[in-house]
Amino acid sequence: MVGVRQFIWFALAMLPVSLMVEPTVAQTFDWRGQVSGWLTVNDGNSPNKQLGVRYIPEFSGNWSAGDEWRFDVNIAFNGYARADFGKLDDADTDGELDAYRLWVRASSSQLELRLGLQKINFGSATLLRPLMWFDRIDPRDPLQLTDGVYGFLARYYNVNNANVWFWVLLGNDDPKGREVFGSVEDEPEYGGRVQLPVPSGELALSYHHRSFQVSVGPMIDMPEFLLTVGEDRFALDGKWDVVVGAWFETDFTHYDNRFLPYSWQRAVNVGIDYTFGVGNGITATTEYFGVRLADGFWSNGDGVDMSALSLMYPWDLVNNVSTVVYYNWDSEDWYRLVDWQQLYDNWNIHVIGYWNPDQYSITELTTGAGAYSGTGLQLLLVYNH
Repeated sequence: MVGVRQFIWFALAMLPVSLMVEPTVAQTFDWRGQVSGWLTVNDGNSPNKQLGVRYIPEFSGNWSAGDEWRFDVNIAFNGYARADFGKLDDADTDGELDAYRLWVRASSSQLELRLGLQKINFGSATLLRPLMWFDRIDPRDPLQLTDGVYGFLARYYNVNNANVWFWVLLGNDDPKGREVFGSVEDEPEYGGRVQLPVPSGELALSYHHRSFQVSVGPMIDMPEFLLTVGEDRFALDGKWDVVVGAWFETDFTHYDNRFLPYSWQRAVNVGIDYTFGVGNGITATTEYFGVRLADGFWSNGDGVDMSALSLMYPWDLVNNVSTVVYYNWDSEDWYRLVDWQQLYDNWNIHVIGYWNPDQYSITELTTGAGAYSGTGLQLLLVYNH
C-alpha cells in the first residue's frame, strides 16, 4: 500500500517546484494509463491457473522557468488483483496498490536533476545483465514492469556526448536488481557513472556503495546474529555499432566483512545483435553471462554460466513474433518462451507459451526470471489510454 515514506519522498520531490516555479497553471498536463488482464494456465501443481488484472494510471505535468529551465512531475500507481486457483470454487486471491513513480525533475540543455521514486538503469545488455543494479526488468515481460528506487539522480551531458551521473538512494530496504539482501534501512547508498564516447561506440565506468545485513551465525557454527556488510560495486561496460552491434558488461563487487565465506563477486556479459535481411527482417540477439563468488579477486570460486538467444520477426503491421531461449551450462536447464503479439491501435494482445524448469535459483534471477516457471500458456490483453 501507499505509505508514509512515499508521501515524504514526494513532498521532498515537490519542494523545488514550489520554490522555483511561479504559482501558475502547468503549461501541459497529461493523464494516461495502462490496463492489463491475463489468464495463465500452468501444468504444475495446484493451483495451476491464474486470473489477474492490473491498472497503472500515470499523471504528468511540466512547467518552464525562463528560457533555460524546465520542470517535470510524474506520478504513477500500480494496482493489481489476482486469483490463483485449481478449481473455480477454490481460489486464493490477493491484490495490492502501491506507488510506482513519484518524482520531480529540473532540467536544462545539459543538466538533469531528478528526485523521488524513479527508475534508474543503464548498460547495453538486454537478456543477462550484470548492470541490473536498481531494476528487475524481465526481458520477456511485455509490460517491462519494475519497481523504482527512492533517491536523487543528477546527470550532466557534455557537448561531445560524454555524460556523468551521480546518485544518492535512501529508504530502499527491499532487495533490488540482483541483490539477495536489502540495504540497511535509513542508511544512504551512493554512486556514479562516467560514460565516454569512443570510435564507433562508448565506454563507461560505474560505482555504487551500500551496506546490508545478513544472519551469519549458522555459517560459522555460532549463535545467530546480524552482521552488517559493506558492499562496493565497480563496473566497466562498452558498446559499438560496426557490422553488428556488440557490447560487454563487467561487474566486480567487493564485500567488506571477513565472516562471509566469500569476499568478491565477478560477473561478465558479452553480446551481439544483427538484423538478417529475411522477409521483413529477423533481429537476433545473443549473450553470454558468467558470475562467480570467490574469496579472492583472482580465485575461481563457484558460480553459473548462462547463454541466451532472442529472435524477433515483424510478420506484418499487426503481428509480431518473438522468442527468448536461455541455457544454464552448469545445470543443463533450458528456459524457453514464445510471444505472438498483435497490435490494434491502443490494444496489444499477447499469446505467450513457455517451457521452463519448475524452480529458479538465485543466480538465475539475473534474468529477472520467475514469472514463467514450469510449462504453461498465457493470454495477456493490454489497453493503453
